[in-house]
Amino acid sequence: MLDVPNHRSAKFITFEGGEGVGKSTQVKRLLANLGQCSVTAVRTREPGGTPKAEAIRSYILQGRSESWGAGAEAVLFAAARLDHVTQLIAPNLAKGTWVISDRFCDSTRAYQGLTGGVDVKLIDALEVLALDGHVPDLTIVLDMDPATAFQRVELRAIEDGLALTGDRFEKEELDWHRRLRDGFLDIARNNPQRCVVLSAEQSEEALAAAIWNVVIARFPQLQVGAGA
Repeated sequence: MLDVPNHRSAKFITFEGGEGVGKSTQVKRLLANLGQCSVTAVRTREPGGTPKAEAIRSYILQGRSESWGAGAEAVLFAAARLDHVTQLIAPNLAKGTWVISDRFCDSTRAYQGLTGGVDVKLIDALEVLALDGHVPDLTIVLDMDPATAFQRVELRAIEDGLALTGDRFEKEELDWHRRLRDGFLDIARNNPQRCVVLSAEQSEEALAAAIWNVVIARFPQLQVGAGA
């Protein structure tokens, strides 16, 4: 269980959940709401966020590491995360800039650990190495039935005129994604001081409002009144 830090004025917020639940959209909306409160914040993602981490992201999502197994993928994610933390997350928090990340360490625990079968001792060791004490102050878990999520992904692809090819993880069977969903819910149950689960099946606007309510309740120093 990760201990939540409380010694920083700048906060570190992460979004987690399965494929197609709308994390990227809600990260952008939260960033806009924070801006209305005169909070300087940076948006990032995992894997990625720095040039080296983005290169690892491309390698993994193209499926080039799949034959290595979930354990090797967990190590690759940790390498990307270490660079992300040292080069982007830690420096921004140190100078007072909030960091909002689309995925972080819980995704490795859910994808490679709880779903992929990687030993929890390895996951724990990789977290110690990669995080260097930079634990999220708040993690918002967006929850949705995977079947609904993939219907949304397909509809969005049709509307955008894009081919629905799927990356390394989107190609997994629906039962795999259901186990993934259970994994994220298990993480939230085991970390109630840090994680808040919200239904992603509500409208984009309603979900943004719910997220904002969670954030201002958790961080009362924010100006109440800037809404979604």
